[in-house]
Amino acid sequence: MSLHHPDLTQFPPRSPRVRLGGYAILPRMLDKGRATLTGKHGEYHYACPLDQAFLDFAGIDPEALKNELAKSDTEVLAWITANAKNKRTVPEIIAWTHWQENRAPNNPDGREYLNGIHKAVAPNREDIITWFDVLDADDFASYGGKA
Repeated sequence: MSLHHPDLTQFPPRSPRVRLGGYAILPRMLDKGRATLTGKHGEYHYACPLDQAFLDFAGIDPEALKNELAKSDTEVLAWITANAKNKRTVPEIIAWTHWQENRAPNNPDGREYLNGIHKAVAPNREDIITWFDVLDADDFASYGGKA
């Protein structure tokens, strides 16, 4: 899969666990944004609530970021660092990423939603607890994997 032109009708975006500049979610969001620009986003949505968590934390406008997506990941990260309204320290980024990686539903509706996806894509797995767990399992199952 080309990082500059991902085809999310054929392959999932990178896992939300993959980091760029210490940020979880960011590489996945870049994949979805680039695929959106080429019409190859499939069922994925750029600037979805998960992406918005990063955008809010960094203080980045999703439309402004979209204009940078023809660049490499490294160049996009440099743009984010220069243009972020919220200038985050390394410890803040590490703590935020850790929190995102371990975030699970905190209300009954969220838990019911996560459990529904879990049952649909990996009913026999007992290790799916967080949002990242369910996203990874769903991506795997959506492209033919048996979770």
